[in-house]
Amino acid sequence: MFKAPMALIMAMAVSVCSGSVNAEERVRSLQVGKLTVGQGQPAIIVSTSGEDETKVLQEAEQVARTQEADILELRVDKLVFATDAAKVTALGQAVRKRLNGKPLLLTFRTKPEGGEKAPDDAAYTELYQQWLEAGFADLIDIEMRIGEAEVRKLIDFAHQHRVATIVSYHDFNGTPSNEAMLQRLEQQAQYGADVLKLAVMPKTPEDVNRLTSITWQMRQRSDRPLLTMAMGGQGTVTRLSGEIYGSNLTFGSMGSASAPGQIDVKVLHQTMAALHKANSPSQ
Repeated sequence: MFKAPMALIMAMAVSVCSGSVNAEERVRSLQVGKLTVGQGQPAIIVSTSGEDETKVLQEAEQVARTQEADILELRVDKLVFATDAAKVTALGQAVRKRLNGKPLLLTFRTKPEGGEKAPDDAAYTELYQQWLEAGFADLIDIEMRIGEAEVRKLIDFAHQHRVATIVSYHDFNGTPSNEAMLQRLEQQAQYGADVLKLAVMPKTPEDVNRLTSITWQMRQRSDRPLLTMAMGGQGTVTRLSGEIYGSNLTFGSMGSASAPGQIDVKVLHQTMAALHKANSPSQ
């Protein structure tokens, strides 16, 4: 779990926020269930890590009780029955009931993007379509690697079922060029995604700076909510300071982290609150 003295947190808040322009004014808000994404502090997503129904339902109940957690991500790929559409549907419906109105993000993270399973693209698309028809998700994550035609197909299908979409790209090996990162985010917007997601692995502090710079550049070009992060220890600051650069969602952990560099949800919320206060016009 990430820990930092409050004095250090506040010093970072002042340093990061000094001279910044409020990115919130540039965002078109997205309503996901009862949650409004794109205004104020970034929404915090907590991912499940359980492999069976019992563990996942316990995690859902914990998220429902935790004020700092805004969205539960059901990581289907971690389940032992991940490709059993009927079992996942039954679990998803049970999870939804336990969330007390908090949004449910449905994600099948594949091995090429850091996940646990490797269905072919046709199976991946078919599973998502079945779950969308079942109607238990508020938001789904679609990997842009499956190609424009399939991404657009899933986005349209999701929207027909009144489900919002994240289109995502992950690079666990490094940080692409500035041009490549910006191009991927712009493609996601062109496909019609409701939220644009980019996660990269920095090798140096300069890689972290490039990720935040690209986030801000994309904020000037698009009014859609962004979810960007540099992973690992060096990238931790990007999970904290997204509000400053234009990223509107972030991931926190409750127990096992779903990606390298995640921070305990309570510490994350406290730190972002300090940054938000430091960045408010009255400060």
